[in-house]
Amino acid sequence: MRLSSFLALFRPALPLILGLSLGCSLSLLMVSWTQGDTDDSCRDELGNGRLFLGRGDNQRVSRDGDEDFTPHIVPYHKDPNKPHKKVLRTRYIHTELGIRERLLVGVLTSRATLNTLAVAVNRTIAHHFHRTFFFTGLRSPKVPHGMTVVAHGDDRPVWLMYETVRHLHQHYGSDYDWFLLAQDDTYMQADRLSELVGHLSAGQDLYMGRAEEFIGGEEKARYCHGGYGYLLSRSLLARLQPHLDTCRNDILSVRPDEWLGRCIIDYLGLSCVEVHQEMTYRYFELGKNADPEREDSTQFKNAFTVHPVSEPNLMYRLHKRFSQIELEWTYLQIQQLQMQISNLSDLTPEGKAGVTWPIGINPPFKPRTRFEVINWEYFTEEHIYSCVDSSPKCEMRGADRADVNAVLEIAVERLNERYQPQLRFRKRRLLNGYRRFDPTRGMEYMLDLALEAYTQKGHSQVIVKRVNLLRPLSAVEIIPMPYVTEATRVQVILPVTAQDQDYVSNFLDMYVMNTLDTHDNVLLTFLFIYDPFDAQRVSQTDVFAGIKAMIGEVEKRYGDVKIPWISVKTEVPSQVKLMDIISKKHPVDTLFFLSSVWTEVNADFLNRCRMNAISNWQVFFPIHFQEYSPAVVYRDQQPSAASSSFSSESLRDGHFDRHVFDEACFYNADYMTARTKMAADILDNEELLESMDVYDIFVRYSGLHVFRAVEPALIQKYVRRACNPRFSEDIYHRCVLSNLEGLGSRSHLAMALFEQEQANST
Repeated sequence: MRLSSFLALFRPALPLILGLSLGCSLSLLMVSWTQGDTDDSCRDELGNGRLFLGRGDNQRVSRDGDEDFTPHIVPYHKDPNKPHKKVLRTRYIHTELGIRERLLVGVLTSRATLNTLAVAVNRTIAHHFHRTFFFTGLRSPKVPHGMTVVAHGDDRPVWLMYETVRHLHQHYGSDYDWFLLAQDDTYMQADRLSELVGHLSAGQDLYMGRAEEFIGGEEKARYCHGGYGYLLSRSLLARLQPHLDTCRNDILSVRPDEWLGRCIIDYLGLSCVEVHQEMTYRYFELGKNADPEREDSTQFKNAFTVHPVSEPNLMYRLHKRFSQIELEWTYLQIQQLQMQISNLSDLTPEGKAGVTWPIGINPPFKPRTRFEVINWEYFTEEHIYSCVDSSPKCEMRGADRADVNAVLEIAVERLNERYQPQLRFRKRRLLNGYRRFDPTRGMEYMLDLALEAYTQKGHSQVIVKRVNLLRPLSAVEIIPMPYVTEATRVQVILPVTAQDQDYVSNFLDMYVMNTLDTHDNVLLTFLFIYDPFDAQRVSQTDVFAGIKAMIGEVEKRYGDVKIPWISVKTEVPSQVKLMDIISKKHPVDTLFFLSSVWTEVNADFLNRCRMNAISNWQVFFPIHFQEYSPAVVYRDQQPSAASSSFSSESLRDGHFDRHVFDEACFYNADYMTARTKMAADILDNEELLESMDVYDIFVRYSGLHVFRAVEPALIQKYVRRACNPRFSEDIYHRCVLSNLEGLGSRSHLAMALFEQEQANST
């Protein structure tokens, strides 16, 4: 993979780290905290820096309620009198273990504000929480994209609250530990709320939020104000469910939050609390015409929720302000950790010399052999001297240019921050640039800069300075993917032309050995492509008669196996046209593997085909391994048995052919959807089908993930493909490049030319 690809995958939100001869550096370090009393000053400093505990509050997690976490042994007794039943395992392990998600968020909105405030809430919190629902009385004519909206059919506030609580318990009561209800004019700090429920015991009844007195204020019980949001535990929701109908009929109230509070107090005996297990629910009341950028109070900075938010723009400004606060506290925490690491390094055997730069980041990778050395890439502002096609020099463009420009800009910016006001720098040009990707820490840069240095008196001088920078890897994020299984049936499609007949016998032998003999869940369909001349003579001489005879022998050997074939007449065997015919003859849930006659089908690849092709999510285009031409690689020598065997050893004498897109794994439904979107473009350009292949269809029209990766289990023998000039220029050019690069490596070609020169000279 190119370094630019790594940049796209691992570029963190934090800026680059600049290293010079003096001064401290900035880095990101993950910390964990421990429970219990301790006199360690380091722990105290970290506790004071925790975002959740009020930026300096001396709070600790309470040890009350430890009985909730006491393990209980459930004995297993098998009744000998009952017949044995097969145990059905759940699909996911967390279902079997009873592990639930922590928090579900419900936002109460209305038809008038669904497309304004509700959208702002969704954009600021939805990507932080596991699930976010928007509950409204009447649905808006146009539902915003990407939002889960539940309409109850009645705009009365109390009725909306009743239906919302009933809906949450009925559909999600057993899936989540906590439920957060808030209004759409509430700004929520998602990370702090998630941390709050992470420290609370899910086994207790809890009604937590901003406590408000009832109208009249005669009783001590309090309800939670809906504008600041409130937490309901799963157990409380379960106990409240039987009383909801009674509360709806007996309790009269205009405010939905007051109605819910009265219901909980009357039937469960619980009042709203702001502090539980020494955890405080923090909130802030936003004044009229308040400016979030100017709010600097401790209560505002520590708030979990802010209310009221009158317009979407104010919601976004609040989100920006709280993001800045979180970033400032993160930087402060990093600096404290780096200082502690530096101080503690005196106690280590290496002393101060053992501290690596940047402090808190993994040390550079140390190769054990010369084969593990990570190479540096040399670059300038215009060119890079490490190219994908192995060229010695290529133009800097795309992600590479954007990366280098960003690095140069940040380097000068950090130099000015460090030396101002005594000196001010301006970049003249980049003399030398080096970079490498270290998988243990991130992207490293080494820059030689020609700088114009200005003093306070206005004097200037050109100097050369070397700086080191590091773009550290951020926290690894696990991307959720839909459930797939290796039991899915694979429908192999094999297009065959008259020129490809000689290779079908080997394909069929490998298919029989790797699928039929192993009883794999695979089906095969042949697609015979006749040109107009052969199609007219098919009744007298069928060019595919030999292949059909081989298919008949396989069906005779395996009585329960049927290998159908489809005959097509065309002058230009466009991949898209052929796939249109196949698609109409199979169900929409069919998993296709579009193969070629040179492919050797095996179980390892078929399983990866099943796992990497995900319906309505992802299509898979493997890059097969193409063996080099034996005439070039071995010349007058015979290839060894080890190199010709199907193993990783044979990967030495070939390359991954990235110019070929013949093999593909995808679902029929995904292909049909993409072709439907393409229909309008075909009306304007009828030749579009011949200029595109299936890969182009998915890239341009599907909107799915197009997964393109090397596949070591998909190995093809060397063959010189016949490139059809009637295809598009791009497809024809890729075919020619595949043939040229498939001859041999540069060393093989150089040796062949050297031997030829020697032979000619003698």
